[in-house]
This record gives sequence, structure tokens and C-alpha cells, in this order.
Amino acid sequence: MKYTQLGRTGLKVSRLTLGTMNFGPLTNEPDSHTLMDAALDAGVNFFDTANTYGQSAGKGRTEEILGTWFTQGGGRRDKVVLATKVYGSMAPQGEETWPNQDRLSALSIRRAVEDSLRRLQTDHIDLYQFHHIDRQTPFEEIWQAVDVLVRQGKILYAGSSNFPGYKIAQANETAHRLGGYGLVSEQCLYNLAARDAEMEVIPAAQDYGLGVIPWSPLHGGLLGGVLKKEGEGSRRTGGRAAAELAKPEVRARVQAYEDLLDKHGLEPGEVALAWLLTRPGVTAPIVGPRTAEQLESALRAVDLDLSGEVLDALDEIFPGPGPSPESFAW
Repeated sequence: MKYTQLGRTGLKVSRLTLGTMNFGPLTNEPDSHTLMDAALDAGVNFFDTANTYGQSAGKGRTEEILGTWFTQGGGRRDKVVLATKVYGSMAPQGEETWPNQDRLSALSIRRAVEDSLRRLQTDHIDLYQFHHIDRQTPFEEIWQAVDVLVRQGKILYAGSSNFPGYKIAQANETAHRLGGYGLVSEQCLYNLAARDAEMEVIPAAQDYGLGVIPWSPLHGGLLGGVLKKEGEGSRRTGGRAAAELAKPEVRARVQAYEDLLDKHGLEPGEVALAWLLTRPGVTAPIVGPRTAEQLESALRAVDLDLSGEVLDALDEIFPGPGPSPESFAW
């Protein structure tokens, strides 16, 4: 495994992040533990979750699965850089959200941290991420809550997720004015087929020293060889991939993508991850394997060197938006 610094921090993390959103609703607890053991054995030390993860298995269930894994010992907790998130409603399924059960008020953050620590069975969270912007809470209040938690040793760093570029700037300018460290990472939708983040989010992250943690690197399976699997009858397309493939122009791009990689003897899913690892500012894409085979495929991407010819061809098939403001103003 290769490692890098998380943004401007001294924290060293693996070039892949283990995403755990499937743990609970799609992957049972024993299999989740097996995948985490395999990831750790392969050198993946960066694990990402959220307080709301668990879906049909119940909100918080994913954090609980990580917590029971940590209690198995063997240095598991000490070896992992643990990231979780706060913002979404923690009201049980079908129940109305009670005031202060969501968002980023100081009270919500304090309660959410305590609940996550209990589920995770640990005394601290390494990277505590805001899952979305909160238009109702000023950053002065958010940073006041974060600073208290840092002093208490309950969290070490703060990060953002799904923030636009101007909110990254706003958050860090406020933190700097108050004498705080500010955001150290941004977790955003970013992949070959969804490159909007290149316009303002990633430049803002780079300017403020945030590590970029892309989620959905395969764009819901669209970049994982979906057309070939469809033709072989080995997979039924659903979700984001199905919605995108219904657009003729998207299907044509994906076909060109798969044809290009077939010509070079490359696996689509591995190339999609390897491409992200070449992008400026990217720290570690989030991979969410459901099987050992999927984890092994993701691990191979770390050592995959893409030729200039392949990189140029990928840019032709999936062109980026260009820099801001030149791409829309000049």
C-alpha cells in the first residue's frame, strides 16, 4: 500500500479509503469484519463511515459494526484512521425528526459525537466530517463546538463533505479568524463521469490545504464495466448507473470507455480508481467493496500506472469542465 499526507496535516493515510456504507444493510456483520481485516492486512488504514449509515438495518448500525470489530483487539483501533460524519437526521425510520436531532448546531454536534463514540466503542474520532452544509448555523458556532471537542480529545481533525468551494473558503476563513485549524479534508462526488468538482471545489480544497476524498469513484457502477456485464447477463444495472445509461450520449461514452480499456487489456473499475489517483489534490478515493474480490480489484488500482496515451484518451471521452471562471466567462 502507498501512503500520503491528508492535506496540510501530518496525518498519514492510505491511498484508498475503505467505505463502510454497505456494512449492515448489504453486508452482514461477520462479512464486514472479514473485509475490514483484509483491508487492514493489505495496509488500508483509512476507514470512513457516518452516523446515519445503516439504512434498512437502522441508523447507526454501521458504526456499531465498526465498534464490535475494534473490540476484537489486535491493535485494530490504533492502526485505523477513523472518519465519521454528522448532519443527517438520526430519527428512527418513519419517525419525525425531533429538534436538534440533525444539522450542525453546537448541541447537535455535541450529542452526535457522544452517540458515535458509544457506537464505535472508542474514545476518539480521528476525522469528524460535516456531511452537508448547514445554512442555519453560523461557522462561528460550529467551530466553537469543534474546538471544545478537540480540547476534550474526542476528535482530532474536522473535515467537510459535499461542500461547494465558497463554503470551504468561508469555513476556513472563519476558523483562521478565530485562531482555529479549520477543515483538513473535503469528501466530494468526483470521478471520470462526474468532474464538476474540478471547477471550484478541488481548487478551493488545494488552496486551503484540504485533502480531497472522492466518493462514488465508479459512479454507481457506471465505470466498472457495466455494459460488458450487461451483455454477459452477469449483472442487472440499477441505481445511478441505470439512470445514466438511459441517456444515449452517456451510453455512447461508456461504450467508448470500455472499448478503449479492452484494447489496452485494462479493467474498467481499476482504471477509474487509478485515474483518480493521478488527479491533483486527491488523497484517497473511497471504495465500498461488498466482496473480497472487489477489495482485491481496488487494491490493484493503487499500483496501476496509466500511460499518457490512455490518460489523453480518457480526457477525450470524459472531458472535464475546465477551470473557473475561464470555462464559462472567457
